[in-house]
Formats: sequence, C-alpha cells, structure tokens
Amino acid sequence: MVAVAVALAALAALGLGYRFYSRYLARAVFHLRDDEPLPAIEREDGLDFVPTRREVLWGHHFASIAGAAPILGPAMAIVWGWVPALCWIVIGVIFMGAAHDFGALVLSMRHDGESVGTLTKRFIGPRSRVLFLLIIFFLIWLVGAVFAFAIAGLFVAFPASILPVNLEIVVAVAIGWWGYRRKRSLLLPSIAALALLYLAIFGSASGALWSPAEGSLLLDKRFWLVALLAYAFVASSLPVWLLLQPRDLINSHQLIVGLGALYVGFFLARPEFAAPAVGELSALPAVFPLLFVTIACGAISGFHGLVGSGTTSKQICRATDARPIGYGAMLCEAALAVLATLAVATGLWSGPEHVHAWEFLSAATAPTEAGGALHLPQVPQALAAFVNGAGGFLSALGLPVTIAQTVVAVLVISFAATSLDTALRIQRLILAELGVTYRIAPLTHRWIGGALACGSVGLLIWADYDQGAKSLWPVFGATNQVLAAFTLLLCALYLRTLGRRATAYSAPAVLVMAITISAMGVQVWRDFVGRNWGVAAVGAMIGLLTVWVALEGALAWRRGPKRGAGADASASASAD
Repeated sequence: MVAVAVALAALAALGLGYRFYSRYLARAVFHLRDDEPLPAIEREDGLDFVPTRREVLWGHHFASIAGAAPILGPAMAIVWGWVPALCWIVIGVIFMGAAHDFGALVLSMRHDGESVGTLTKRFIGPRSRVLFLLIIFFLIWLVGAVFAFAIAGLFVAFPASILPVNLEIVVAVAIGWWGYRRKRSLLLPSIAALALLYLAIFGSASGALWSPAEGSLLLDKRFWLVALLAYAFVASSLPVWLLLQPRDLINSHQLIVGLGALYVGFFLARPEFAAPAVGELSALPAVFPLLFVTIACGAISGFHGLVGSGTTSKQICRATDARPIGYGAMLCEAALAVLATLAVATGLWSGPEHVHAWEFLSAATAPTEAGGALHLPQVPQALAAFVNGAGGFLSALGLPVTIAQTVVAVLVISFAATSLDTALRIQRLILAELGVTYRIAPLTHRWIGGALACGSVGLLIWADYDQGAKSLWPVFGATNQVLAAFTLLLCALYLRTLGRRATAYSAPAVLVMAITISAMGVQVWRDFVGRNWGVAAVGAMIGLLTVWVALEGALAWRRGPKRGAGADASASASAD
C-alpha cells in the first residue's frame, strides 16, 4: 500500500499545482486576455501559422513534448532511489518545468511566433542568439539520434508494434485531409482512429494479423534507422494539418487512455516497492547534480520551449489557452514520468523471463568488475524495464502479457516518433532563421532545410552506431537543461520590460543554470577520465557555449530592460 499512497500523493500535488500556481502565473504574472492579437490569426499561411482549436492543439503539443524521454530519464535515475526521483519530478515540474513551458509559449505568441533563439537576440543581444542557436542545434541533433535508436530498437524487440504504428500514420493523413479541406471536426474521427489502433494492436500481438517473418528486413535495426530518417524528412516538411495535428490528436487520446489504464492497473495490482527508497549513493555517480539532468523531461525540459515557441505559438488562437496547453500538458507529462518511476520501482513482473523490472535493471547496473562502481543503465535496458513493468500493470486488468507489452511499446514508439519529427521540424525552422539572417536562400527552402536536418542526425547515428547513442544521454540531459535555464531567463527579462516582478522565472533560471553547469563539468571530467574522447569533446564544447551565454545573460540582467524589447506585448501591457 506504500506505493499506492505515494502515487496518490504525487498526483494530488500535480493537481494542486495546476489549480493554484498556474492560475497565479496566468493572472498575476502574464495577465492573459482572450482578446490579445495572436500570430496564428494575423499571419495565417496554411503551413506553419494555422489557427487551431484548443483540444486539437493541446493534443499536438502534448504528443510533441511527451516522447520517450520522460520514460527513459526516470527509468535510468531510479538507481538513486525512488524518493529522490519522485521528489525532483513533482517539485521540479510544478515550479520550474510547467512554468517554463507556459512562459515560453506566452513569450513567443506575444512576439510574432518567434522561437526562443530569435527572442534571445531581442532580450540579450545578437551575439547570444547565434550561440543559443548552436546549443539548440546540438540538442536537436542529440534528440534525433537518441529517439531514432529508441524507436528502431523497440520495433526489433516488439515486432507486433510495427503494423499498428504505421497504420496510425496512414489513418492520420486521411483524417488531416478530412478536417482541413472539408472543415470538419477531428474529434470523432480521431477517437475512431484510436479504436482502430487498438484493434490493430490486439490483432498483431495475437498473431491474427500480419507479423514479420524471422529474418525479415523489418527486424533489422539499420533498415528502421534509414526508414525513420526518411519518414522524419517528409513529416517535418509537410503542413502541420496534414499529419502532425491529426496524428498527435490520436496520440493524445492514446496517452490519456493508456495512462488511465496503467494507473488503474497499478491501483488494482497494489504492488510494493522493490527498488530502494534511496540507492547506494556512495557506489553511484554523484546524485547531485547528475540526477537532475538524468531526469530532464518529466521535471523540466528545454526542448519543450522549442516546441512551444517553434510550433505551438504559431497555432494557438486564444491567449488564455496557453494555460491548459503550456502548463497543463507538462503536468500530464510529469504524470507519465511518475508512472515510469513506479513501473520500474515496484518491479511488477510481466515478462517471460520471470524477472522483475527492478531486478532486471539493477542487474544491468551492477559493477563490471570486482570492486567497481555501479553505473547508470543504458537506453535499451531502461526501455525494456519500463515496458515490462508497465505491461505488468495492464496485465492486472486481465490482458495477456504479449498484448499488454505491445500496447505499451506502441505507446512509447508513437510519442518518440512524434518528438522525432517535431524536433526536425524545429531544426528546419532554425535553419530557415539562419538563412534569413545570413542571406543564405537555400536554407529557407523547407525541403532543403528538412534534408539538412535529417542528414545531420544520420551522420551522428552512423558515427555512433555501435554505441547506439547511449553514451550521449547525459550530454543530452545537460544540454536540455541549458536551454531550459536560458528560456526561464528570457521570460524573466521579458517580465522586467513590463515592469513586473520576475522572481517566478529568475529564481528557477539561476537554480537550473547552477545545476546544469555543475552536471556538465562532472560529466565531461568523467568522460575524459574514462577516455571517452568523443563524448567528452561534445560536452566540453556545449559547456563552453553554456558559460558564454550565461555571462551574456548576466550582463543583460545587469543592464536592465532593453528599450522596445517587449514592444510586441504592448497590447497585454496596456491592459494592466
């Protein structure tokens, strides 16, 4: 019953955070109004700027931010114990992560839909914008490679997931055409598509429908890595209404249903914790600061600021929708991170190997030699532990193990794929911004930009194929938090231009920056000592950029508000 009580307390805290803290930010900090002018309406182009109903946009935004990272991070960080992991997820998301996502969305929608990279130029300076865009490029580079490896690995490990995931894409395109060209609601078609998805899952997992034969090309990881990059190239360049919005609406239903079913299964099973409340800290990498960058998404994620300012701000059609979309969607991701922690920590068996999820994961983190130190699990190990543990929750509802695991695998793959193509769409938009700034016309072409974005990820994949980009996870986490810290700083500087107190954003910005710089230093030192030269070099480069932009931000704060920096928010400011 201890695990059940912990889960209820965590969910109650998230609900209270939305009820009180998000309302405080919306009313007292940002002063949101329904009649604010918005870029989706003023710059509608049918491609990127598309006014979108709240429920559709919430689904797109939620699916874009809720990838595999809120599962991977907690599953890896559980080695430090479930108490530190859950405390950071719940406290971090209420006062930092959800506030960060909310602020990034509001800041961008009040400045013509500009990305956080362009906003850096506005609030800090032109030099900082280039440095910031370089950090964003590194982050998306890492996101693309890590998520592509995760999806390819799950397709190979759970081949029954192949048919449902690809069928969903085809159905989503049909629904997108129906909704946009015929001006029809997507709600009922998306619910019907979800039912079709579950039928495909049941049929595929039970063997009643198609399944790849042994030795098939569809069971080759290299094939899926190439196919995923080709898919991301097309998906990131298509109009948002054709694939991203309808597919993400289906995925939002899938996650809501999946989360609900998993939590019901958890409460019915009433498992007890198998993982320790606090791990053997003396034998593990330093809990501070590495825990705080291992669990990035689910607590706070700079990538979410890229989504909010890169795509969501160009589609929101009412300013007050920013609260449920920006703040609320992040709380739902935190609920997924809580579930991921519980799925591994309670160790509910669901696999054919008769191994508990925590037992499997703890064996994977054991010292490799006598007297050696424990280490963090790798990405495939963490995903396997989650699929087994979460599949066990669904088994408590009476589902056969194979079907339960396929449901969870499809859930993870769907959201990892969403984050993959959203990340590469953002990369394309960043390249277009650079093309405009430096007058490089080809970069502004969506197909050329998409090809360059996908090609750069492909280079990283093939350069690090043997390691599966697993060694880059800590660098990804730290880079993610770097972006979060700078986005929080931008929100604080924006509030100063309006003459408002910025403590709600300046204090988290300083804290996250201190944690991130410390974590980057620790990780780079460990990689150098371990002769992991490539990862150490990338980390050191990102660390230097981080310190540089941090100094620029500190100088901007010291100078005070820049005249005209918040001009595009004048409509909001005039209402105060």
